[in-house]
Amino acid sequence: MALMALLMSMTAMSIDIMLPALPEIGASLGARDTTQLPLVVTVFMVGMAIGQLLWGPLADRFGRRRPLLLGLALFVLATTMAATTQSFSQFLGARFLQGIGGSVGRIIVTAIVRDLFVGRQMARVMSMVMMVFILVPMLAPSVGQLIILVGSWRWLFAVLLIASLTALVWASCRLPETQPPLAAGARRRTVGEALALVLSNGVTFGYGIASGFVLGLLVAYIASSQQVFGSGYGLGKLFPFAFGSVACAIALASFTNSRLVRRLGMRRLSHTALVAHVGISAALALLGAIFPLPLWLALGGLAACAFLYGLILANFNAIAMQPMGQAAGMAASLTGSYSTVVGALLGTLIARQFDGTILPLFTGFAILGFCALLSVLVVEGRAGLFRGE
Repeated sequence: MALMALLMSMTAMSIDIMLPALPEIGASLGARDTTQLPLVVTVFMVGMAIGQLLWGPLADRFGRRRPLLLGLALFVLATTMAATTQSFSQFLGARFLQGIGGSVGRIIVTAIVRDLFVGRQMARVMSMVMMVFILVPMLAPSVGQLIILVGSWRWLFAVLLIASLTALVWASCRLPETQPPLAAGARRRTVGEALALVLSNGVTFGYGIASGFVLGLLVAYIASSQQVFGSGYGLGKLFPFAFGSVACAIALASFTNSRLVRRLGMRRLSHTALVAHVGISAALALLGAIFPLPLWLALGGLAACAFLYGLILANFNAIAMQPMGQAAGMAASLTGSYSTVVGALLGTLIARQFDGTILPLFTGFAILGFCALLSVLVVEGRAGLFRGE
């Protein structure tokens, strides 16, 4: 479980540790237009989306270990390239490759957990993994701020290189193959058969769609946080502490979910959290349209939304994966890739609406949450909401 948490946290760490250094990276590599800086995040996530389409079928065909080791090796290579480049365009290319290599962790971890667990127990294990997944990158902006105070932004990639090499050696030495063996006379599904199985399942398809909107909430916050706290509220170098306090709420939610999901069920817990998220974000957006929100209210509102987000995503992933025991890799690949692309595009679109206030962020939260709720309604119907499964 510790290895799974490290593999999951590497992708988030690769984004969050960069945030305090974005202006320095742009100045060092000749990015004159500051609107290009969010591309450091967006390009990485596009690489993740494409990579996830690759690793899922490979995991179903060749098992979990070999694709994981290949992806980690690519991440190590791309991290080395990013740390040594002198061009912003080459840096973005390295970040793209980083995203492809880093995405292997998300796919393989999801497939491994599905190999070993089902139902509420799967949701519980995913919550525990995601708690560490959140705690590690929660500290990343603070670590990044400290590093660039004593060194250059290139030192950040030295930290990522150490983490990825640790994961590569650890996985190669300690990770067993978890893909269930085939029964006598059986054969592996072809890519087309696995694809048809995933797309024909309404629960997997519908909750995959909803997960894209939910992930957009996180991307919108990550891509907007530097502007909102640094520029909008003038926190400057105190930004990592505000960012960390909100991320801490997600970690607390993951822990809470691991304790409650077996008693309340995945659907009841996640549906209730989603409705509450829409209500809180819409109320804060309305207040923000009337008067500028003070820092304490904005930070408290973001923490509340982040807590509810933590109750939603792990359960949505578990619900989507539950029917996919025979095509876990393909299901993780498609749902992960789709949610990453949609989340990156919608989250970046919301971040680009920054007008000096937090209003666009809460407005985006309300819209994306409502779209996710509509997706769930299409799948479950009104009678299926809040049922204890």
